[in-house]
Amino acid sequence: MITLRAYAKINLGLRILRKRDDGYHDIKTILHRIDIYDELSFAKSEKISLESDSPELTSGEENLCIRAARLLNTHTGAKGGAAITLRKQIPVGAGLGGGSSDAAATLLGLTELWGLDIKREELHRLSSQLGSDVPYFLRNGTACATGRGEILEYFPLNLPYWIVVMYPNIHVSTAWAYQQVRVEKPERSDNLRNNLVDNLTDGTNLRELIRNDFEPIVFRAHPELTEIKQTYYEHGALFAQMSGSGSSVYGLFESEKEARSVCEQMSGHGKSFLTRPGFSL
Repeated sequence: MITLRAYAKINLGLRILRKRDDGYHDIKTILHRIDIYDELSFAKSEKISLESDSPELTSGEENLCIRAARLLNTHTGAKGGAAITLRKQIPVGAGLGGGSSDAAATLLGLTELWGLDIKREELHRLSSQLGSDVPYFLRNGTACATGRGEILEYFPLNLPYWIVVMYPNIHVSTAWAYQQVRVEKPERSDNLRNNLVDNLTDGTNLRELIRNDFEPIVFRAHPELTEIKQTYYEHGALFAQMSGSGSSVYGLFESEKEARSVCEQMSGHGKSFLTRPGFSL
């Protein structure tokens, strides 16, 4: 049996640049791992199956882990199947990439379980058929993502902050969020990576330069998310923002005391998660 951890991510800024002819959107975002993970186990079996401890997930053919397994099986002609067990901690519909991370872990786990000889570039191409975020989770580290999110430039980033993530038990559909997007003219693609790295210790500049274009859309539909962000700032956050298309909101804190205090303050609003400074994979 093979067991892997599938870690979540946050988006440090997310710009929606334009709508493409294929119906997708060109974006630019920084993807960064946080210390929240699902655990997946893979064992050889006669067929492909999934057992999950999450009542929110289906174990049928539409599940991303099943889709990833079948895609890899069909592409490589691997013999036999796999019994996949998923222990879920990353909330569903939270903007933390849980489903994408699980799919990537499935591709990596089954490549090992089935003893496949497949190049990383080929696995990247396969993973992009499952979702725009999936390729990012095939490698550790922080990356600037462009295109649909599948064009990745990894770079070292040491976040010297306590990261507090609050999931307010609100499921936001990524498809719905993109349907609300109105890009009247192509957005200028600013240098998000440089803006982040050059201003990493300057909260005022981060608030001005690092934007998530989904925030106004999702905050209008769910005003309570605005309150969470404001609570972060009231408790000393250097920077706070929604992750992805929501609904999770994260805050960056210099002080462990402030980070733990805000977790306690918002304990009745949903699930909170804490990542230590310098956490990396």
